[in-house]
Parts: sequence; structure tokens; C-alpha cells
Amino acid sequence: MTEQSEELFVKICGITSEADALLSISLGADALGFIFAPSPRQVSVQIAADIVKRLPPEILTVGVFRDEAPKRVVDMVHQAGLGAAQLHGHESSESTQWIRSQLPVVIKAFPAGDRTISRFEEFGADYLLIDGKAPGSGEVFDWRLAEGVADPTRMIVSGGLRPSNVAQAVAHLRPAGVDVASGVEASPGRKDPMLVRDFIFNARAAQSGVGARDPLDADTTTEEPYDWRDG
Repeated sequence: MTEQSEELFVKICGITSEADALLSISLGADALGFIFAPSPRQVSVQIAADIVKRLPPEILTVGVFRDEAPKRVVDMVHQAGLGAAQLHGHESSESTQWIRSQLPVVIKAFPAGDRTISRFEEFGADYLLIDGKAPGSGEVFDWRLAEGVADPTRMIVSGGLRPSNVAQAVAHLRPAGVDVASGVEASPGRKDPMLVRDFIFNARAAQSGVGARDPLDADTTTEEPYDWRDG
């Protein structure tokens, strides 16, 4: 993962197919998330493992769990060949610490405004992910709730992000990274190439001070990114 002074870290979550994994990487994603918790984007360990085998080693692959038994989290991450676990439920600090002792990277998610965030250091996680009050709902939270709650170089922002608002979130909070699932989809579990492209461009443009791209602006002079589903 990057320092704040380096390039913004972008995670595309809810990957369900090799096509979308390769598409996201080709457009500049740093990490891919595979959801093992109940969700329209839920995948099996075997599907994730098959996709991960075909990815460049520098891509961070993340298994997303919610209130799963710690040993099962570790076992599933190892079985799928992933590089990290994201804990998106009410996992205790003790459970999170144990999981981190078994895995190289752990991301602990909290709803915006959760008082437990003040005890983040007790969890021993590498990164804090701040999401909306209903994780996975695609709802935007009040970004003021994330101001000053953690070291920005260790904070990832999620919750209702999309190409049209990610630049504002980055400019407002200056996080280490951003995370998106439904905001770049054509349908649940199926990524839209144009939305993925614009999301990544606008997120990084906000960090560097370049103007964001309007996702509704049809740029006929720009070559469309290759859609792996057409192959």
C-alpha cells in the first residue's frame, strides 16, 4: 500500500470474474476485493483462487469477511492465495489481532461515526476502512465523520463512492486509498469498464490536482478501454 505522498491506493471490490479482475488491473487498480460474506457479489474460495492465479503478483488481493471465525478467515485467505483480509463486521480487537498475526495485511472496517474507531490501534490492523452505516449499501456517508479519526496515511474511504463523487472525497479527506464496489458496476457483480476507468482517473486526479473527468462526457477522441467480456 502507498504512503499519502505517493499515488493514491485504489481497490476495486466485489470481483466475481477473471474478466473484471483483468479489466480493473488494466485500468490501474492496485487491489482487488473478493467478498466471502453474504452479498450479491459473494464468491467461493475456489473461484477467487482461480482468478488470483492469473493476476500479477504486485496486485494486492483481499478477502472480505463479516463476523467470520478467525481461523476460518485465515484458512480461506490461504486457500485462495490472497494477500490480505478485510474484516467488515463486529470483530473484536482480540480476534483482529490474532488474524493479523497469521496474515501479512489486515484491513479493519468500521461504519462512519462508530465510537470504536477511537480504539483502532487496539485492533492491530494495518489499515482502517471507513464505510457507510450500512456496509455494501452504496450509500454515501457524511465525510465530516471521518475527519481526524485516524492517520490519513492508514485510512481507506468507502461507502457510496462513484466516479462523480470520488474526487470530492479524496480532496476532502486526503486518505491513503479509496474502495468501491457497486459504484462501478453495470449490475451486481459485473463491472462497467467506463465507470471503472473514470473512478480511477478521478480519484487520482483529485490527489494530483488534475481536473476530474465527467463520466457523462462522451470523449470521442479517447480510445475506449478494452472490455475483456468481448473476447
